[in-house]
Amino acid sequence: MNLLWFIPTFGDGRYLGSVRGARETNSGYLRQIAEAVDTLGYHGALLPTGRTCDDSWIVAAALIPATQRMRFLVAIRPGLMTPTVTARMVATFDQISNGRLLINVVAGGDPVELAGDGLHLKHDQRYELTGEFLHIFRRVLAGESVDFAGKYFEVRAAKLFRPGIQKPYPELWFGGSSRAGQQVAAEHVDVYLTWGEPPADVAAKIDSARKAAATFGRSLRFGLRVHIIVRETEKKAWEAAEDLLRYVSDESIEAAQKTFARFDSEGQKRMAQLHGGQRDHLEISPNLWAGVGLVRGGAGTALVGDPETVAARLQEYAALGIETFILSGYPHLEEAYRVAELLFPLLPIDHAPGQTAASYVGPFGDLKPAER
Repeated sequence: MNLLWFIPTFGDGRYLGSVRGARETNSGYLRQIAEAVDTLGYHGALLPTGRTCDDSWIVAAALIPATQRMRFLVAIRPGLMTPTVTARMVATFDQISNGRLLINVVAGGDPVELAGDGLHLKHDQRYELTGEFLHIFRRVLAGESVDFAGKYFEVRAAKLFRPGIQKPYPELWFGGSSRAGQQVAAEHVDVYLTWGEPPADVAAKIDSARKAAATFGRSLRFGLRVHIIVRETEKKAWEAAEDLLRYVSDESIEAAQKTFARFDSEGQKRMAQLHGGQRDHLEISPNLWAGVGLVRGGAGTALVGDPETVAARLQEYAALGIETFILSGYPHLEEAYRVAELLFPLLPIDHAPGQTAASYVGPFGDLKPAER
């Protein structure tokens, strides 16, 4: 397994949908999270994208000198960025970070947000544009001189003069639940991502994506984006899950769901269907809780339980073909430590350092009673 964490560039805190316990995600706080990700041994971290977030490229670049090993999963936005300028950004970041860049391809799912950024294409058109973008982008990063005339892009002698470290280019990650999205993944990307849906639904999505990739003579790897609420006991874990919603009102749920309803993202629609905007019956599959999605867009589910149970649920997804897990928890600094301490020893990962803390007993703890 590869385990990544999450760097919250849009705010953090102890509760959902409330200013109580909220934290300003300034440069110092984000640096703390990145240093935790790096020293605890996560494979890397996802930085989100969107108009409510700080710019992921600038934040990630600022965190390069604060870290040594972790990889940065940073978004490119076809339609908001040109393929050749993006290729130069990618190559430069790859050079400066010594090959620690991963690419998250994001077509977007909120028409209102996209219109604010000047992109007015409908859902399937955005994926057509993304396909053209990646056709140029991949070839330029691979060192080709590209002439291309399509519906959305036209370039002549497009070329990259200073290549990055990773060959032919950093891995391309992508999540798109619609048929149009899966076609883009099948033709262009390396890792296909899904949000945390019940295992049977994830299995069906993986099967569909594999078949689509096979039509292009390609294969895909698979990743899962999900929150984690792990505690020493099941009881404490479920109490922590409920506590996240302590200050969430019915009015805030209604307002959030109204906003999410305007999205044309198939993945967001699937997240909304899991809970239907209702507080009851949020455990939609054993230990899979949809409470986060009541007020948060995007990844809206969490695995909840004691370490052995959560590890077993992650292994169930791994058995379906998931090899990469992008995890998160509120607040992200403390939960990065908790997940590493409670789950890393139970999972088959090789990117984490040895857990030397287990041999430390503490002041006086290693002395005989007569010596205290």
